[in-house]
Amino acid sequence: MEEYAKINNVPIMEKEGIEFLTKYIKENNIKNILEIGTAIGYSAIRMCLVDDSITVTTIERDKIRYDEAIKNIKAFNMEDRINVIFGDALEVEVSGEYDLIFIDAAKSQSIKFFNRYEKLLKEDGTIITDNINFHGLTFSKEPAPSRNLRQMIRKIHDYLDFLKDNKEYTSRYENIGDGLMISKRV
Repeated sequence: MEEYAKINNVPIMEKEGIEFLTKYIKENNIKNILEIGTAIGYSAIRMCLVDDSITVTTIERDKIRYDEAIKNIKAFNMEDRINVIFGDALEVEVSGEYDLIFIDAAKSQSIKFFNRYEKLLKEDGTIITDNINFHGLTFSKEPAPSRNLRQMIRKIHDYLDFLKDNKEYTSRYENIGDGLMISKRV
């Protein structure tokens, strides 16, 4: 999967990030996960490999990536533990209650994803957001090289401000992989 992602330019979690995430899942006895942004199923599979009792519901809107995720999940015999929903995470209906919500999708939509899905989080649950550092650009002193990237960085800063002002959660930044934000209900 890592080779496929590299060849096909599919963003998957950096090695340090996925190792931190899987360790967090193990240490916090997380069993039921909602992932926003499946890509090719890499992180969903890695999260399920932590423990046989873990289940993941994951959402992907890109048909090619969705199909590749289904193929990878079948190759790991995890069809009964990983439910892949095809559609836009801002439009599909998801139910259930989750120990962890993992946001790894369009960075410009992080606030919308957080607001839409946090109602499905268990009382003592956690929301983890990946790519906060956005390839070193979020906290760089130099401006991003293009207008689109500057807008993306501004959206990430808006998300960080949103989390800082959110009194229902305590959030901490982990400078691991491409940057993770851990938001825990108070």
